[in-house]
Amino acid sequence: MLVLITYDVSVVSKGGQRRLRNIAKVCLDYGMRVQNSVFECEIDTAQCTILKDKLLSLYNPKEDSLRFYYLGKRGRDHVEHFGTKEAFDPLRDTLTV
Repeated sequence: MLVLITYDVSVVSKGGQRRLRNIAKVCLDYGMRVQNSVFECEIDTAQCTILKDKLLSLYNPKEDSLRFYYLGKRGRDHVEHFGTKEAFDPLRDTLTV
């Protein structure tokens, strides 16, 4: 299923900067960055549960925000992209060398 993850991490403290880096690193393990704090993840239900648990353990609920948008198995069919930074879609695109 396609899951869109967005986050806003307060970086006024050193701890916030560390949380921001750690959240981004975990998201990169499961998906692709499509904007600074937005990731598209093509994952199954078990992976989604693990990812969510990891992210919830990293963020500070008093300072940060995490959002999970569950777009389903055909979620990518409902995505339109305009402008720069077209993301590579490993399910549709082939690598050219």
